[in-house]
Amino acid sequence: MPRAEPSSGRTTESVEGSAIKKELKDVADATEDATNSRALEVVARAGFAVSGILHFLIGLVAIRLATGGTGKADVSGAVEQLAGQPAGPLLLWGSFAACVALALWQTSDAIFDFEHLPAKKKLGKKLKAALQAVVYAGLAVTLASFAMGAGKENSSSTSDLTVTVMQAPGGYVLLLAIGAAVAVTGIIYAIRGFRQSFKKYLRLPASQQAQSAVKALGVAGYAAKGIALLLAGLLIIIATVRVHPEESTGLDGGLKALREQPFGVYMLAAVGAGLICYGVFMIVRAKLAKM
Repeated sequence: MPRAEPSSGRTTESVEGSAIKKELKDVADATEDATNSRALEVVARAGFAVSGILHFLIGLVAIRLATGGTGKADVSGAVEQLAGQPAGPLLLWGSFAACVALALWQTSDAIFDFEHLPAKKKLGKKLKAALQAVVYAGLAVTLASFAMGAGKENSSSTSDLTVTVMQAPGGYVLLLAIGAAVAVTGIIYAIRGFRQSFKKYLRLPASQQAQSAVKALGVAGYAAKGIALLLAGLLIIIATVRVHPEESTGLDGGLKALREQPFGVYMLAAVGAGLICYGVFMIVRAKLAKM
C-alpha cells in the first residue's frame, strides 16, 4: 500500500512558523544588544545620580522643616526646586532622559538577564528589576510633567489618588495592601543598610578610606530612606483605617507627622541628614554600580 504523502499545507505552516520564531529571536537579540550598549549604560548610570540629587534635596527640606521652615519634603518638591534653577528646563529634560535610560536598562534586566540562576532566585531578581524599572519610569513621568509645566503637588495628587482608590470596589483592602507594601519596603531598606547588603551591587574603590566612606553613606542613607518609607506606609494604613483617605499625603505628610511627635524635630533632622547621605551614596553609585 503506497505511503501517504505529507501534507504540503502543514509543511508550509511549519516553515512559516520557524521563520516567524527566527525573526522574533533576531528582534529579541537586537533589543538585548541595544539595551546593553555602552551608550545606554552611560546615560542609565546618570539615572542613579538624578535619584541622588532628588534625595539630597528632600533631605535638605526635611532639615528645614525640623528647624521651623517650610517646604515639600517629597519628590515633587525636589523636582520643583530643580525646575526653579536658571537652567531648569535643561536639568529637567536631562534628568528625564537619564531616568528613562535607567528604566530601559532595568527592563532589559527583567526580561533578558539572570537566566543562569535557579528558578526561585531568578524570579526574585527579575521582579526586583521590574519594580526598579517602574520606579524610574514614574520618576521620568514626574520630571517630564514639570518640564512641560504640568507639575502637580505630590501631596495633593497622593490624596486624590487615595480617595479614588478608596471609592473603587475593594479599594479599602487595596489601600491597606499598598500601605503595608510601602511600610515593608521601608523595613527592607533599613535592614539592607544595617547589613550593608548594598555592597554586592557596587565595585568598591581600592582605597580603604574610600570604602569606609561609601559604606557609612550607605548605612545612614538606607536606614533613613527606610524610616521615611515606613512612615509613608503607616500614614496610608492609618488614613485608610480611619476612612480619611485625604489624610494620606505621601512622604511629605509622613515626615511632617514625624515632626509632631515627642523629640520629633530631632528625629526629623536625623532622617533629613540620612536622606542627604543616601543622595550622596546614589551619586557615588552612578560611578560604582555593577550594571
